[in-house]
Amino acid sequence: MRAAPALAGVATPEVAVRRVDTAAEQVFEVRASGTVKASPAAVWKVLTNYEAMPDYVPDLQMTRVMSRSGNHAVVEQAGVARFLFMRRTIHLIVNITEEPISSIDIELVRGDMKVYRCRWEITPILETGGTHIAYAGKLVPKFYVPGVLGADIVRADIERMMKAVLGRLDEP
Repeated sequence: MRAAPALAGVATPEVAVRRVDTAAEQVFEVRASGTVKASPAAVWKVLTNYEAMPDYVPDLQMTRVMSRSGNHAVVEQAGVARFLFMRRTIHLIVNITEEPISSIDIELVRGDMKVYRCRWEITPILETGGTHIAYAGKLVPKFYVPGVLGADIVRADIERMMKAVLGRLDEP
C-alpha cells in the first residue's frame, strides 16, 4: 500500500455537514467541493479506479470490485472511522452507477450504515482547463456517533477524504 501523498500544497476543499436528528436516527447531510488542474477525463479515471483508492484515501483499507456490467458496478469497501479515542471498522457493499465523465452515484446495498447514498459530480472549467469536483451525500450510521461532536467528526472525515482526492488529482 502506498503512503498518502503530502497534502501541504492542496487547497482546502469547501466542506459542509449538517446533522438532522429524527426520532429514530442521526442523519448527516454532507457536501464537499474543490477544483483541480486535471482534466475531467483524468478526474474520471482516478475516481472510477475504485481498487486504487486505499493507496491515497486515509482510513480506507480495502476496495474490491465484486462485479461490473456496463456503467454499473458493485464494490466492497472496508475502512476505519475514528471518533476521538474510538475506532470503528466500517464494511460496505455499494452499488455504483457511472455517467461517464460527469457523475458517479453510490448507493448502499448492505453494511455498517443504515443509509449511505452519495454522488460525485465532475464539471469542466473551460477557462482554465481544470475541473470542479463536487461530492454530496446522506449518511445514517448503524452505530453511535457522539451527538455534540458528530457533525464535526463527520466533517473532518469528509475533509480528509476530499483533500486526499484533490491531492491525488493535482499530483505532477
